Amino acid sequence: MIGILVVAHGTLAESLVEGVSHILGKHPDALATLDFSGHADPDEWQPILQAKIAQLQQGQGVLVMADVYGATPCNTLCRVLLPEHVEGITGANLPMLLNALNYRETQTLPQLVERIVNGGRNSITHISETMCDAAKGN
Repeated sequence: MIGILVVAHGTLAESLVEGVSHILGKHPDALATLDFSGHADPDEWQPILQAKIAQLQQGQGVLVMADVYGATPCNTLCRVLLPEHVEGITGANLPMLLNALNYRETQTLPQLVERIVNGGRNSITHISETMCDAAKGN
């Protein structure tokens, strides 16, 4: 199983995992968070991030999902990426995390990364009146 780590500012990572746990009815295995708070210095956070990744490693790699490209969680992640072993994605959102959890046991880490990036793009939708009518059963 591919381990999944969500890294983000404030309590966003924990909130995403709480949301997915609510939807699934349980906290998924091999899923953890690292919330960056206060003044976040990549030098200070790197060993903490590496330790979290090591805890999640089960032999098929670890996917790390960050909130914002170019910010400290992502910049710290950039220091520990190892292609096909530790991969990263930015723009983490609930649909992406659900997708990662649903496919992490059937795909390789590079395949999972591609699926999640494409799924993330496709999950952003303008909610139209027609969509709302369909959701209401009209």
